[in-house]
Amino acid sequence: MTTTLYLLFWAALFFVMMRFGCGAHIMGHGGHGHHGSHEGSGDRLQEPGTAIDPVCGMTVATPGAKSSIYRGKAYYFCSADCRDKFEAAPQEFAGEAPARTVQGAHHHGA
Repeated sequence: MTTTLYLLFWAALFFVMMRFGCGAHIMGHGGHGHHGSHEGSGDRLQEPGTAIDPVCGMTVATPGAKSSIYRGKAYYFCSADCRDKFEAAPQEFAGEAPARTVQGAHHHGA
């Protein structure tokens, strides 16, 4: 009898923690805001219907497209080849200015 009560206690505690505690996101109850990363309405990334592939410029339907996250932004690709090119040098395709060389670092227009 004691063993049964012991197991029931731990089962109830496990259920409560999974339902309301730190395991809630595993069971699909996101959006509580207690982890800091769940902003908005749930855990899913809100993807647009279409996006421009930053490598080749092609318009891509985002559902089912290859994707990559760089500096917190999602990028969508027409193929795995374009995604691989992006991931090899994301700063080249993400619209960032290239890093200055040491020779040109202090050059200012006169």
